[in-house]
Amino acid sequence: MTSQTTIKGTVSADGMPLPLANVLVKTLKKSTITNSEGTFTLKNISNGTYEIQVSYTGFQSQTKNFTVNDSTEVNLSFDLKENNTLDEVVITGTLKPVSRLESSVPVEVYKPIFFKKNPTANIFEALQNINGVRPQLNCNVCNTGDIHINGLEGPYTLVLIDGMPIVSGLSTVYGLSGIPNSLLERIEIVKGPASSLYGSEAVGGLINIITKNPKNAPVFSADSFITNWGELNVDLGFKANATKNISLLTGINYFNYSNPIDNNNDNFTDLTLQDRISVFQKWNFNRKNNKQFSLAGRYFYEDRWGGEMQWKKKHRGGNQVYGESIYTKRWELLGTYELPIVEKILFSFSYTDHDQNSVYGDIPYLAKQRIGFGQLTWDKTLNNHDLLFGTALRYQYYDDNTTATVKEDVNWIPSFFVQDEITLNENHKLLLGARYDYNRNHGNIFTPRLAYKWKLNDNNILRFNTGTGFRIVNLFTEEHAALTGSRDVIVLEELKPERSLNANLNYLKKIYAKNGTFIGIESTAWYTRFSNSIIPDYDTNPNQIIYKNLDGRAVTKGISANVDLVFNNGLKMILGATYMDVSKIENNITTKQILTEQFSGTWAISYRINNLFLDLDYTGNVYGPMRLPLLGALDPRKEYSPTWSIQNIQFTFNKFKNIEIYAGVKNLLNWTPNKGNPFIIARANDPFDKNVQYDASGNVLATADNPYALSFDPSYVYGPNQGIRTFIGLRYTLK
Repeated sequence: MTSQTTIKGTVSADGMPLPLANVLVKTLKKSTITNSEGTFTLKNISNGTYEIQVSYTGFQSQTKNFTVNDSTEVNLSFDLKENNTLDEVVITGTLKPVSRLESSVPVEVYKPIFFKKNPTANIFEALQNINGVRPQLNCNVCNTGDIHINGLEGPYTLVLIDGMPIVSGLSTVYGLSGIPNSLLERIEIVKGPASSLYGSEAVGGLINIITKNPKNAPVFSADSFITNWGELNVDLGFKANATKNISLLTGINYFNYSNPIDNNNDNFTDLTLQDRISVFQKWNFNRKNNKQFSLAGRYFYEDRWGGEMQWKKKHRGGNQVYGESIYTKRWELLGTYELPIVEKILFSFSYTDHDQNSVYGDIPYLAKQRIGFGQLTWDKTLNNHDLLFGTALRYQYYDDNTTATVKEDVNWIPSFFVQDEITLNENHKLLLGARYDYNRNHGNIFTPRLAYKWKLNDNNILRFNTGTGFRIVNLFTEEHAALTGSRDVIVLEELKPERSLNANLNYLKKIYAKNGTFIGIESTAWYTRFSNSIIPDYDTNPNQIIYKNLDGRAVTKGISANVDLVFNNGLKMILGATYMDVSKIENNITTKQILTEQFSGTWAISYRINNLFLDLDYTGNVYGPMRLPLLGALDPRKEYSPTWSIQNIQFTFNKFKNIEIYAGVKNLLNWTPNKGNPFIIARANDPFDKNVQYDASGNVLATADNPYALSFDPSYVYGPNQGIRTFIGLRYTLK
């Protein structure tokens, strides 16, 4: 009688259980997958020596030999490492989990290890080292900003959390702060139109912030750092099991900066003071047949102010001391539920409530926004057709105290979409998609999409994507310059929605050298053309910001390349470069878009010294000149920014179990935009324009007190005013 043995084992990644990993005993052709706890069992294994292989998409496969010799049980353990094949599982491009290499839509993936190379207090700052993505500050005083993708302004970028569009409109300016880094699983980025799946705000691209699954998260994590400027950031994460089938994850982020600094001597704070707390909780319900069910919620509160150094709370809203003070209260709810039927039908929903109480000098801006979103998708495979059908309903409520909102705006937007990814053969895929939305203010909206993937071989992939976009402009929520400074806002006509047509070509290549070196190269060329484009006009009248639909076209085009290099000596490099041309054509006159660089580059270079238990990270970016908003012919500030760079270095010591100690220097070159300029904020000495004189046409006059004929304006901003600083931090993880 032959002995029969049971093989048991565990599979983990970075020390955390890895569910749904594939386990294969090759010679016996026996296989299984790991359960939610990362364990597996193979029964009835006869005596002998065997090879067992464990694999999971996005990780290096691991193989071990084991021998069965009249034993009743064999225990094995595997800890998979991330691979360098650019083959992560992504969901953002097509609303389906798919290998990045198999996706018809190019998706970039960034994991926490990337962001740890340059620790930041929020997602907004963390994106600064991603090629083609630029956090753009919009105000020298309150330091709010948005995210540019391939030269397109922030409102063209849709930001998702776990696939739900809960950061948009009013919250685009402030909603990217306070997402606890301890909860971050990865960030997926699509550059180019995604309107057919995600709606009108995804014209230029989208950023999907994906949070951890509670069952894969550490039991406890803490990450805190402080800078010599006095910035304190604390991230805490907790995991617990409410019941056998319910697990929950809690994340808390706290940030405080209460140390006014004025290194450029204009009597204005160089960095906005902030007191912010965010609490996030995610519940995961283990159901039969691995059907999905999760709920998450977040509460966010922030008190931020910037302005004259002597500003106090008592000056809020007054005209004696200038300050910009913003109180933000926000809560979010989102969830996913897979119907308990044979078909794969998923219901996703989110709701956000955003309340902003702010003053810009003596101008109050009081705004409320509520967004509800529900979406039902049916994922169906028929032969070589991978189909996705969906319907969505979006509720929008917006009200503020500006002249642009005579009465509160309430809108219900129903949507229907369909997508068919057709596998023509092993190397060719064609994706067709279309979306229909109805907006009561603008009627029927149709946005088609087409994508094609040609897999030349396992190491060379070519993708082509094209689609249309449709975007409704929310003027005061998107254009911060309309609220701050003394320029008058002029809207010449009833603004029509913008429409766009985009095409991009993407090429991905992998190279494996014999010495173990890996090289991944990804390059993209794109072209986007807008009609009815709404671009703020700072040029016609320096005292005004003029809004109208462009009588012509706006075009953004360019090329970008990313290179991943992994050497067998512990050196890793992620390099990126982008060249683009963003302009508008009206009356046969071509004008470069304001605050848009022609070229940029990013890098993250890492080296591990194993015998010292030390990691070195050198990160940075470089931006080419961009046209800046001047206040007239006499304005002495530069019309174009110089080529500028922010560079950082970090040292991480990881000898002790579960503990990392890190320290470094940010902005090594001590670069700030005031260098080479007489000043940054116009009329910082007279922020309420009490001594500004005007002619009969409303133009500012040059006087002895005001020789450059300027009014107060903090919108001449293209980079942070914060110079060199050191930081030190500690990470603790209990797995």
